[in-house]
Amino acid sequence: MEKSVVDIIKSIKIIHIQGPENTLVNSLIYDSRDVIQGSLFFALEGIHTDGHKYVEQALEKGATAVIHSQELAYYNPKILYVKVPNTRKALSPLASAFYDYPSQKLKVLGVTGTDGKSTTVNLCHQLLQLAGKKSGLISTVQFQIGDNIEKNALRQSTPEASEIHKYLYQMLENGKEYAVVESTSHGLAESNNRLGDVDYDGVAYTNVTQEHLEFHGTLEQYRKDKSRLFMFLDKSTNSESFGVINLDDPHHELFKSATTHKVFSYSIKDSSADLFASLVKEDPSGTDLKIVWKGESSSCRLNIPQSFNVENLLACLLLVSGILEINPLDLIPFVPNLEAVKGRMCPIKAGQDFHVIVDYAHTPGSFERVFPDVKNKTTGRLFLVFGSAGERDLEKRPKQGEIASRYADKIFLTDEDPRLEDSMKIIKDIQAGCPHLIENEQIFLIPNREEAFKKAFSLARSGDTILLLGKGHESNIIQKDGPHPWDEIETAYSALASMGYTKS
Repeated sequence: MEKSVVDIIKSIKIIHIQGPENTLVNSLIYDSRDVIQGSLFFALEGIHTDGHKYVEQALEKGATAVIHSQELAYYNPKILYVKVPNTRKALSPLASAFYDYPSQKLKVLGVTGTDGKSTTVNLCHQLLQLAGKKSGLISTVQFQIGDNIEKNALRQSTPEASEIHKYLYQMLENGKEYAVVESTSHGLAESNNRLGDVDYDGVAYTNVTQEHLEFHGTLEQYRKDKSRLFMFLDKSTNSESFGVINLDDPHHELFKSATTHKVFSYSIKDSSADLFASLVKEDPSGTDLKIVWKGESSSCRLNIPQSFNVENLLACLLLVSGILEINPLDLIPFVPNLEAVKGRMCPIKAGQDFHVIVDYAHTPGSFERVFPDVKNKTTGRLFLVFGSAGERDLEKRPKQGEIASRYADKIFLTDEDPRLEDSMKIIKDIQAGCPHLIENEQIFLIPNREEAFKKAFSLARSGDTILLLGKGHESNIIQKDGPHPWDEIETAYSALASMGYTKS
């Protein structure tokens, strides 16, 4: 694919343009290491570095045009330079234009929320496929652009805009009709603008609790950035685009009021919701449900544990039925076939007489949702193994410790992704939330994550439950010297194997 730079920049504000205006480009690149001959290079200003420092390196590797927001030391007369107010904000509309506005040609569903995004997105994708539709997927956990599911190795829940629109374009090339996009607060925030030019047909939010305040600054701004997903409906090319809200979350009015389009509600507590589910019977492997829509009801079995996954299912049913323009109860026969996402409430079974479960829960809100249910279903003691991300929300750390101390019999604090922060400082920040716990009896500080697993397993007895939290599906741990390969599930099996347990 080749495009004229002058053609794709028509929709953005330009401060200055100089160089050969007939320049064609074949790719949009923001990392100079990835530049190929004919690239358009975006000099993005990041947290740790500034792309303007790498303009010459990009040109040496073959870039033929540059989008920049700062004055440069030298302008090569053979290169096209376009100066804009903000390169990051410009990336989204230019990516959409470069790839011929792919989101306008697909039916796009978006899901935001503090917890439950990845599961809801994945359930929507599965449900569309079960209904015989050709669906693509972009999520924290995985992508499906063509026939195969690929692991998300980017460590970005929402990729940069250039990747988003490239993936949507490739979905069209692969015959997809629908796309389900996990829409994070980072991707929705105006300052990042990764999702600002995605044309959504249906959107949902699951819940809002505290997370990512290191980026958003305040809970109010975090909520506002998430609600932008609903604001996007008002600029959709689809006049029938719609929203879905969780009536059980206290912030639902903010999202409903963010759009003039139709908004549907769901609940497991309030029967006045458009879609309501009563939990008939819960057990360790799932829930028997009765689901009600406009006076009609239908019973089904969700073979994914935890009641909060019922909420995720309801959001999914409303999104998929809305985009297919059918009664949500028509989708009920497919529900028993839905599967959990890797790293979400994933049991580890190696013949041990205690329970080990891997889950991605890493926020105070997710702790409050997961712990009570697991505690109630545990016949023995509850052990929690978790940490907190470095260079991320500092306020949540003691809250994590306080919540964990209310439910756990033993806590093992360890690395999550320390990045450039000191591991023990992060652990001590969490420990500050539960100062009454006795160290090395009720709470253990073990930065090495594998060693933390082994310590927890060594103390477990028959009937105990051990939750391994915060990493889930992720494929690495980010240390001071960069990412190190990591597989939470395989590491758990390896730690159990060192004790003589073998995977069946």
